[in-house]
Amino acid sequence: MQIKSADFLTSALNVAACPEPTVPEMAFIGRSNVGKSSLLNLLTNRLSLARVSSTPGHTQLINYYTINGIFRLVDLPGYGYAKPLRNNPHKFEQMIVDYMTVREGLRYVFVLIDSRHEPHLMDVEFVQWMRNGRVPLALVFTKTDKLKRAQVDKNIAAFLEATGGWEEDEPPVFTTSAKEKTGRREILEFMGRALEA
Repeated sequence: MQIKSADFLTSALNVAACPEPTVPEMAFIGRSNVGKSSLLNLLTNRLSLARVSSTPGHTQLINYYTINGIFRLVDLPGYGYAKPLRNNPHKFEQMIVDYMTVREGLRYVFVLIDSRHEPHLMDVEFVQWMRNGRVPLALVFTKTDKLKRAQVDKNIAAFLEATGGWEEDEPPVFTTSAKEKTGRREILEFMGRALEA
């Protein structure tokens, strides 16, 4: 699949404020500073479609981008270091839960994991929650340029084991580097197949 156009659509404070689910959606989420904005910019071949910030928890809204006029990329708030929304410290995580459990048109959620580290408890618990809730997910291991391939593979295997072993239902796994521009073709091809299914 080729991305020919990518345009910011809107930001939503909660699921109720999201645009009507008239087209399929592909969502992206991960702990803060995992490289989500960089990946979205890489996929769309736009340098600043999604704002890259060094401040953890920068994204606190659900951001929508219309792709080729036929589907949407959804930039979900990062979990972990993100600041809670003003006057409601529990609303932030609830926003994510609500989106994943009730949003019509959601095809896949791409969960970004920092490939440089051993399994982080928060990532493991989040993926296990998604698995138990039967949320369609794919794993994207980012920043692979920082390690040798053998170490990346070791960390991926450790993560899959930490989340409970997968056997027949193992999710799609991608490795990416925004710096080296790797992983883009594989993810776009997968998204194309998912949209056609």
